[in-house]
Amino acid sequence: MSKAAHGYATRIIWDGNRGDGTAAYDAYGREYRILVDGKAELAGSADPAFRGDRDKHNPEELFVAAIAACHMLFYLSLCARDGISVIAYEDGATATLVVGADGGGCLDGIVLHPAVTVANGDDAPRALALHARAHALCFLASSCATPIRHDATVRAAGARS
Repeated sequence: MSKAAHGYATRIIWDGNRGDGTAAYDAYGREYRILVDGKAELAGSADPAFRGDRDKHNPEELFVAAIAACHMLFYLSLCARDGISVIAYEDGATATLVVGADGGGCLDGIVLHPAVTVANGDDAPRALALHARAHALCFLASSCATPIRHDATVRAAGARS
């Protein structure tokens, strides 16, 4: 079986130099820009708990969103290939950052909460089962050590919540 390789390149530019660089911990900004050629610029900052700007995306949010998006894209492709018509998909993914006494830390887990609506109610059991396959195939979930689980719901179009 042949392997395909796909390259990705981003640039991060720190915008937080307020005149003295990082001369003091509380003297510099945590703002940055994420640049990908040909795409809209994304403004980021640290989490407010780490002196960041709450109005900008922080790395932890972006990481959780990337995991959720990767899962969703694999899931939708699996449903399409299996003849399941998904008409709505939403995920309220969550994670918890645990910070140690030394200041280092990690996300202790990510929980995806995909809520899926399928056109045909008879497809709901198969649609629910496909989340496990999507998780196994997800490039990003396969690339990280953080435990990731999903707590999915699937309902038929027109069904009441």
